[in-house]
Amino acid sequence: LSFFCPVRSTCCSSSICLISNITRSVTSISFSNLEKFLKNAQKGARAVDLNAYGQEGVAALMSATPIDSGKTALSWYYEIHEEKESTVISFCNSNIQNGVPIAVILQYGHGTGTGGWVQGRDYINPAIQPIFDEIANRAWREVTKK
Repeated sequence: LSFFCPVRSTCCSSSICLISNITRSVTSISFSNLEKFLKNAQKGARAVDLNAYGQEGVAALMSATPIDSGKTALSWYYEIHEEKESTVISFCNSNIQNGVPIAVILQYGHGTGTGGWVQGRDYINPAIQPIFDEIANRAWREVTKK
């Protein structure tokens, strides 16, 4: 799972996106029942309903986003991309002011016009980590069920 990608041309059109990549290929496993395992792995990754996790992730990010006007909190959305060997869910924020992704500066901090510094607040990772963990756990349960 990849958790943060500041700019990725194939996902969000905004400058911030969080990615959960469910890979449908396996590189190492014991050779007993290998064919069965690989077939289940491919089916399991596809069986995870990423739309439900997308909605949960957006809700978690919205509730965790620091609120001034509320625009950044209301600007979260998700995209799902099917690729050849993986499915990618991207959590994105479209609130860009004067070329600055507001969700990013809230997360990491930013300088002020007068030379000061506004400390960032880690709100994204704690909000989205449980969603990514559940996606991975669900995919693993699908892969390993008998």
